[in-house]
Amino acid sequence: MPGRVIRGVYVATVVVFLASLVQYYQRNTGFTTLISFGDQFEKTRLPAVIEVPHFVHYQSPGYDGQFYAQLAVEPLLRNRRLERAIDSPSYRARRILFSWTAYLFGLGRPAWILKIYALQNIVAWLLLAWILLRWLPPSAPRNALAWIGCLFGVGLIYSVRFALTEGPGVLLIALAVIAIERGRPWLASGLMALVGLGRETNVIAGGLLVDRVPTTWRETIRLALRGALMVAPFAAWFLYVRSVFPPLAASDAANFAAPFSGYLSKWEFTLTQLQASGWWGSWARFNLAALVSLTVQAAFLLARREWGSAWWRAGVPYALLMPLLSYPIWEGDPGAIVRVVLPMSVAFNVLVVRSRWFWPLVIAGNLTVVHGIHMIRVPWLAAML
Repeated sequence: MPGRVIRGVYVATVVVFLASLVQYYQRNTGFTTLISFGDQFEKTRLPAVIEVPHFVHYQSPGYDGQFYAQLAVEPLLRNRRLERAIDSPSYRARRILFSWTAYLFGLGRPAWILKIYALQNIVAWLLLAWILLRWLPPSAPRNALAWIGCLFGVGLIYSVRFALTEGPGVLLIALAVIAIERGRPWLASGLMALVGLGRETNVIAGGLLVDRVPTTWRETIRLALRGALMVAPFAAWFLYVRSVFPPLAASDAANFAAPFSGYLSKWEFTLTQLQASGWWGSWARFNLAALVSLTVQAAFLLARREWGSAWWRAGVPYALLMPLLSYPIWEGDPGAIVRVVLPMSVAFNVLVVRSRWFWPLVIAGNLTVVHGIHMIRVPWLAAML
């Protein structure tokens, strides 16, 4: 395939993404459609948010982005109304980074903050598309397929479509990988500290910092200090959040279960739903695609054992985490799981291009692209899926 054709595919992918977003833009409210404010939470919403134009989905509870957007209006958590406005304040407030950035770029003005918050995932997607060219340049068809798999996989599209934290988070992880590859471990540690403030579960990608096993006390101390730098900001913020909001009634341990119990329950539910409703009768077809893709991605990374790759070190902890997650993480269409392990999906695509089994792996590992196209309602294509 000629190089200019491949480059055309890259350009067309970005154009399709941007064209798909046009339908979510409203003249008075911008892209706040993506935040998914639901009218069922309207009575408890912050007054500062109620007073500014924003899109509200009626007869709907909305989605998680509406809570992070309100935290962006009160990023230091000083407004006691947050306890009623946020569904789980002590949980949501931990993931404060992208609420802070929305407040900063919105200059503290609620109307601007909401619009900036909605735009962050779009900007993160575009930046990630550009940064991934470092590992997946437009020089071969296999690079193009893996690049599209990263960008249109349902995990990343989910984050864009509902203005969540995973898209910007994986962008920071990619920047940390670049820092490590360029021999700047302290910069990488600082970036991973930001990653933790964006989403605490992404701290496990910090394995990318350990490029080799330390052999001297000096190397061990340096690695420990870099690890401390990575976790200290989140630890400090976590303690601050605990001082403001009461702790969760349910422990975070509820997110974990016996190995493979959540995974197998998802398989059982999906196959039962397919049998009852048929291929087109429900979204079980998308859940099946997610199960196959995540299984292939995890198995590939676990089998590859490429310690010299920062992307492998960032992605493989998610392959180990995935079987331990409880059913509530897997539940849904397709469920939070595709977002939780998003760094694993990106690591898979970056590394699979060097595999001799590339073609079956890249197809099986990226079946969720179909759901991504459907979720963001790509013109003409989504209706066929």
